[in-house]
Amino acid sequence: MNIRHLPSLVLLVSTTIFAQNTAQSELKLDLLPNEVWWGGAVTLGTKMPYGVTPIDINLDGDNRGNQYAPLLVSSKGRYVWCEKAFRFDFKDKALRVTSAGNTFRYGQAGQNLRDAYRHASRSFFPTDGKMPDRALFATPQYNTWIELMYDQNQRDVLKYAHAIVDNGLPPGVLMIDDNWQEDYGKWTFHPGRFPNPKAMMNELHALGFKVMVWVCPFVSPDSDVYRALAKKNAFFMDQPGDPAMVKWWNGKSAMLDLSNPAAKAWFTGELARLQMTCGVDGFKLDAGDTTFYKARYLAHEKLDANEHARLFGEIGLAFPLNEYRACWKLAGRPLVQRLRDKSHAWGDLEKLIPDMIAAGLMGYTFVCPDLIGGGEFSSFLNQATIDQDLVVRSAQVHALAPMMQFSVAPWRVLDAAHLTAVKQAVTLRMRFTPRILELAKASAATGEPILRPLAYVFPNGGYENVKNQFLMGDDLMVAPMVAKGTSRTVLIPPGTWKADDGGTITGPVQKTFDVPLARLLHFERQERP
Repeated sequence: MNIRHLPSLVLLVSTTIFAQNTAQSELKLDLLPNEVWWGGAVTLGTKMPYGVTPIDINLDGDNRGNQYAPLLVSSKGRYVWCEKAFRFDFKDKALRVTSAGNTFRYGQAGQNLRDAYRHASRSFFPTDGKMPDRALFATPQYNTWIELMYDQNQRDVLKYAHAIVDNGLPPGVLMIDDNWQEDYGKWTFHPGRFPNPKAMMNELHALGFKVMVWVCPFVSPDSDVYRALAKKNAFFMDQPGDPAMVKWWNGKSAMLDLSNPAAKAWFTGELARLQMTCGVDGFKLDAGDTTFYKARYLAHEKLDANEHARLFGEIGLAFPLNEYRACWKLAGRPLVQRLRDKSHAWGDLEKLIPDMIAAGLMGYTFVCPDLIGGGEFSSFLNQATIDQDLVVRSAQVHALAPMMQFSVAPWRVLDAAHLTAVKQAVTLRMRFTPRILELAKASAATGEPILRPLAYVFPNGGYENVKNQFLMGDDLMVAPMVAKGTSRTVLIPPGTWKADDGGTITGPVQKTFDVPLARLLHFERQERP
């Protein structure tokens, strides 16, 4: 590539400039006119695109509760990639990226965001052609967390599953969350709370559910499992022979060092055993955050905190029915990436679309938008504080996203009108399921996002800052209500679009719509300009 195709590039360390592969630790790119950027970390979605407001972000060892990646892509076709974590800042109309002693790859891949992303995907995280289990896309998912919290038990899991079907919702993937097990690391159903797990699994399967269970890389100390694994040096250590007690949200536990083949073999073996003996179909793999990997634990290893997080992410590749909330540099792989827990609040509902856009533009295309109504269980302890409109609008955001996941039981917290509106959102999703599955298959083949910002499909149209509507593929536009109310303005891009009420609109145009409770605004492109 001719260096003249990299306008206004300044290199601060190396005196030799290569267009694609330059050994350096600091890079400065002057921003092009109207150029903005995406990438870095999913939870920064609301701050994207970057380039107007100053921001300074260090990715090293900080996943910010969600997925992250050493990638930046721009609306003008430029990209920056590094195999290691980097720090980046936007200030004074320039992008500066630093990563001591590591190699950046950067360049001009075309003229727009799509060109930049496609090049990055092909070059740095090519897809392996696989997708997660189709059941995760084809039907809603149901997580037992909000209803049962730490009181996971056989009777109430079955009660929840039967209530789903009895209330007219389709069976799908059922996730049994934390505290089904005897202890952390002792991955057997607690005999007091689950007296017959195999019978439970058979009943759930007969109802039409596939079943996932929650697991983590922690092991409670002073158990027989802990003692056996300690002898194999399977944990991170404070000092040789002394496993570190790592503080996490459920106390202090030993943490598996998955760079040790013995630890990886044990963990994957336990998951496979659950499948063989109990009929478990898959796993929600949680608590792989980089904040748990302290430097003093890693002294015996060449891998950094980010790479240890990646090793936990690779566990899920053996299980097509999987889900992660924290992940590093595993874009292009068949892993489900859920957004981090959001509060039951309109401000957090507004984060779903920009965070899903961010995930897609970092290669995490199989994205799930948290839990319907919010994933913070404390929000649902007092039913009087629940905003029923918010639950409906949250379900509508999920309805035409790549995945849809319930946790709080809508039949418990909603009146008849609001429950009907939620069911209508589910019915709409089921109508579009064939298209969503085709988009998931296409993403597995090409690496392109399933859910796309308008600027990805319509470059140079002034859509870079649109954060409250999105595209599924190139031809289905979704404009949910993410603020309380019954009307909203939609930017209609070029082309002829058929609205959900049957009307036809030709863009580009801005139009305000009435959006009663049960309506999810969506538009299908009929003709391209």
